[in-house]
Amino acid sequence: MAKPAPSGPAAPAAVAPVAPAPQIQLIPASAEGALDAAEEAVDLLLDSGRAPGDVLVITTGEQHPWAAHELSFGEASYWAQHDAGDDVFYADAAVASRATSRPVVVVAVNGGPGPAAADALSLAHARAGALLIVCGDPQQINSVLDVGL
Repeated sequence: MAKPAPSGPAAPAAVAPVAPAPQIQLIPASAEGALDAAEEAVDLLLDSGRAPGDVLVITTGEQHPWAAHELSFGEASYWAQHDAGDDVFYADAAVASRATSRPVVVVAVNGGPGPAAADALSLAHARAGALLIVCGDPQQINSVLDVGL
């Protein structure tokens, strides 16, 4: 029979680390210009060395042209690209809850139904690991996020 191990001080219980809230950046833009502003933000991120797979872009209104194009090949192919995680992924707010967290989330508040922006911003805040970039009307965004940007 095995001898019981000597009892020593109990090891502290492992505490799950709390992830810090992502930094939030606002890029003021009209609903019509939000998608272009988001594209510029993505370009700057990539130019500064951020890996494409680190970036998720969510649109609240019209889909990003990349998403519309990729969805033309079917949802399975579209989500397989998301799961591969090696490129920037573009999702409409209506399906963004299916997307996993990424270090950087860019939201283009480019229209859509009233609650779409609020839902997308809440989801984006939860999905962003380090940085949340929001492109849109500052007044609308501040009222939704309830923070001064």
